[in-house]
Amino acid sequence: MFERLELLIGKDNLNKIHSIKVLIVGVGGVGGECALSLVRSGIEDIVIIDFDTVDISNINRQVVAYHSTIGKKKVDVLESIIKDINPKCNVSKYDIYLDKDNIKEIFDKESPKFIIDCCDSKETKKEIIKEAIERNINFISSMGTGCKMDPSKLEITDIRKTNNDPLARIFRKWVRDEKINKKIPVLCSVEVPIKSGRVVASNSFVPNSAGLLISSYVIREIIKD
Repeated sequence: MFERLELLIGKDNLNKIHSIKVLIVGVGGVGGECALSLVRSGIEDIVIIDFDTVDISNINRQVVAYHSTIGKKKVDVLESIIKDINPKCNVSKYDIYLDKDNIKEIFDKESPKFIIDCCDSKETKKEIIKEAIERNINFISSMGTGCKMDPSKLEITDIRKTNNDPLARIFRKWVRDEKINKKIPVLCSVEVPIKSGRVVASNSFVPNSAGLLISSYVIREIIKD
């Protein structure tokens, strides 16, 4: 099933991808699309973490969201889709809210080689970044994709080079305050956010494009050496 990919990257690189364990926190609009792209790209060992259930408001953008899946756990739905793509893929799923009280235990147990942060919680994002740096694990963190309309404005850069992203602004300050000198790879958009009131507006193409960009980044990082 990976013949077309092997033509691009070669058998050795494909085997390298097969051998890597990737952990994704948050499998909504960005994380769900990213997970499926990684599995279609040869990842055969994946950890998915999300405490949420599918809601009707997710249908406009999330790969786990259909009328038939409303009310189901996102990790359960995503696992089913992953297994339908590649029955050989090993899926470890955690229906939990990742935080400072459980992150060390899970990271110790799973020992991922790459961590992808697509969650909504600022505090969880901070814990993921700190743990990844402390453990010397490759990682990338998604910043905000809501209230944006142009996927061509998405980019992967260091947190210190971001702009027009309210969430990234918070993290730039946090990185300075914490005196973190390591590179912090993030997915962000340079598009000025569209004001939408108290509810974060969204669409089917910006978060999903972000997930694909992150997947591309992870695969290229895995095979670059």
